[in-house]
Amino acid sequence: MKRILVIITLSLLTSSNLFADENFKINNFNFWLYDNGYHQYLNIEENPVCKEEPKYSNLWYYNKCDKFQGSNNLNIKIKNKALSATNIAYHSNPNRDSLIYYLWKYSYRDRSQHLKEFKPTNNSYDFKFNLIEDKILKKQMKTKGILSYLYYQDGEVLIDELSPKERLGEFLNNETKFYSMSMGKSVTSYLVGHAICEGYIDGVDARVNDWPIIKDSLYHDQKLINFLNMNTGDQKYIDEFKDGTSKLGAYEDRDIETTMRLHFRNKNTKKSKERYNYNGFVTQLILNYMKFKVGEDYDKFYSKVFNDKIKIKNSIRYGYTSFKEHFGNGHPNIMATRFDYLRIGKAIMDDYQNDTCVGKYLKEIYKRRISKGSIEKDEPLVGRTKSYGGQFHMDYPGLKDKIIFGMSGYGGNMILIDVENSRILVLNSLHYNNTQYKYNHKKLILDVFKNGKQIN
Repeated sequence: MKRILVIITLSLLTSSNLFADENFKINNFNFWLYDNGYHQYLNIEENPVCKEEPKYSNLWYYNKCDKFQGSNNLNIKIKNKALSATNIAYHSNPNRDSLIYYLWKYSYRDRSQHLKEFKPTNNSYDFKFNLIEDKILKKQMKTKGILSYLYYQDGEVLIDELSPKERLGEFLNNETKFYSMSMGKSVTSYLVGHAICEGYIDGVDARVNDWPIIKDSLYHDQKLINFLNMNTGDQKYIDEFKDGTSKLGAYEDRDIETTMRLHFRNKNTKKSKERYNYNGFVTQLILNYMKFKVGEDYDKFYSKVFNDKIKIKNSIRYGYTSFKEHFGNGHPNIMATRFDYLRIGKAIMDDYQNDTCVGKYLKEIYKRRISKGSIEKDEPLVGRTKSYGGQFHMDYPGLKDKIIFGMSGYGGNMILIDVENSRILVLNSLHYNNTQYKYNHKKLILDVFKNGKQIN
């Protein structure tokens, strides 16, 4: 009986904390609306004290007269299961007001404590434009969760579309940063290629046996290519497709040292048969192993790749930083602008085509790609491919004759790079599901890479 009471009490406390956390975020959302001039979405209710007290006095500040006071007038609906989460629940069909709130959560709430900022130099790459109209895309963007769509072909941007103003476009511009966890996995792989080429890591067949943090776990002494291909044999401990979560619990909110201590070290964990098992923890291991090998140069190393190779125009936020570094604090999360995502895609394509050292790495991970097997059917349609190689989705159905490096993220985010035909698609999306928010894959993605775009 006592145990039941304890469980109930803990559940109530957890629920209370979740509501408190969400209310705190909504208050910050309201401040953001106010500070950025979106007053039409607010009920402004000034405290009478603020009218009576001298401006900037102690009482004026004490009563938060320097802050927005009131509430928003939006009909925001939040599913209980997603109370403390950033993501919109997959099966939900949110109204526009809810989308506005989640857009703030994804793109505008402060993440400075969690993501490392890498600032640009004056060396950014400027794209050429030869714009054409896509009526099907314009129609889709009026009702779906698509925020931005960029299509690049043969050295030119041919399609450049933001969500219509009446949808979500009034909150977007070319400096808006879009958040993704899964697309950050592929960026991590690209960084690994540079770490190999600069001599920090011996190669994709190097054994990860010199990193104390994973000693006495199933990951110790495996080849790096197993991590890159997500076939480390950890499916007994991590299954993110079965119920959408991991048996490791909230590893994304922990450093690696904590996860190892709780779930692997001295737990007699054993490697199972090697097969594709998509999960975020393996990429977390890759990122932190790379940081371990690069050592104190890693900030300089990242900045060099982002500026000298990718030639970013705006700052990029990458990697979780709230834990002590020697505990393994890096998480492969990324925030970048729409055109900086395109610059990432172009850098990957250029390396592949020019057969640079990193280009040879990209060709090697393509050659060493593995079949997804039956797990393919568990993935969302936007990332459902036949194979996986080096943290990229590969062998897209209907595009079997093309070498495409694909990045796929929650909410329908996509970056596809046709490395041989010089075509890149960057699709940033806030929400995706199989009902109201399912966009037309054939028209917006597959047909583009099958035939290219005709310029009038």
